[in-house]
Amino acid sequence: MPGEFELIARHFSPATHHTVLAGGDDAALIAPPPGMELAVSTDMLVAGRHFPPDADPASVGHKSLAVNLSDMAAMGARPRWATLSLALPAIDEAWIAAFMRGFMTLAADHDVDLVGGDTTSGPLNLCVQIIGDVPAGQALRRCGACAGDLVWVSGTLGEAAVGLRCLRGEWALPAPERARCLQRLERPQPRVQLGVALRGIAHAAIDVSDGLVADLGHIAGRSSVRAVVRWPQVPRPGTGHDGPALRECVLAGGDDYELCFTAPAHATPAIHALAQRFSLPLTAIGHIEQGSPGVTVYDADGAPLVLQAAGFDHFRTPSG
Repeated sequence: MPGEFELIARHFSPATHHTVLAGGDDAALIAPPPGMELAVSTDMLVAGRHFPPDADPASVGHKSLAVNLSDMAAMGARPRWATLSLALPAIDEAWIAAFMRGFMTLAADHDVDLVGGDTTSGPLNLCVQIIGDVPAGQALRRCGACAGDLVWVSGTLGEAAVGLRCLRGEWALPAPERARCLQRLERPQPRVQLGVALRGIAHAAIDVSDGLVADLGHIAGRSSVRAVVRWPQVPRPGTGHDGPALRECVLAGGDDYELCFTAPAHATPAIHALAQRFSLPLTAIGHIEQGSPGVTVYDADGAPLVLQAAGFDHFRTPSG
């Protein structure tokens, strides 16, 4: 059985492309280009909380980086460097190799250097830190939404939450729809290119990780505005299910890793051009208005919807 440092050398020391010093010392050395600010984010994935302990390790590797890349997308930052720390219950080299294959394939897709991290023995736990760069003063933030802005989302919301219900045995779907929803749950696609392209177009942005209402609520709170969402306009999966259960998946399910952003009405042609450029649906689902910070969702008849939960909460939501 390999020791810790042999394990690191064998699995966690890939070649880097834009890093001064990646491994072998007490810290990595990175050099952001002149005029750029660094965007830094960290996410932790815990077995039994964020993924089943017997989940496909390549998918776990993909998702552990994807959720961090999504944070960079929401800031309009290009991801550049990552660190990876793992607690492993045992040294299972086949599991580690598959995990790193999923992780590094996505890292290569986005030109991200793995520059360090840590390994230890313990319950399966993964922690990734991502560092990106963005031109000074151009980062997308949550605090810029203005009354009169339209609220937009990318892609389709709710498929990951539907996939989780399928895994739990709560919903049954035809094989193609089930596979699509499980793919969205296990291998989300971070919208990095869209986030970068939205610089100078969007007033505020966030990624939909905890649920649309909860995450849009963060924009509303930081911007001191009210967000209005029209349920009929929200893009959602065609699952054959309807009613409160589907609304909860779409509006509060989380794990979508799509972007939610606000932009002035005059930016609509530019946003439609981005949808064509990236072959990605971008849908206006509501607007921003003056009022007490929060989110109101209206149904097709103009009546406000009441949700049992606004979104995922690590200390309140039951484990998946």
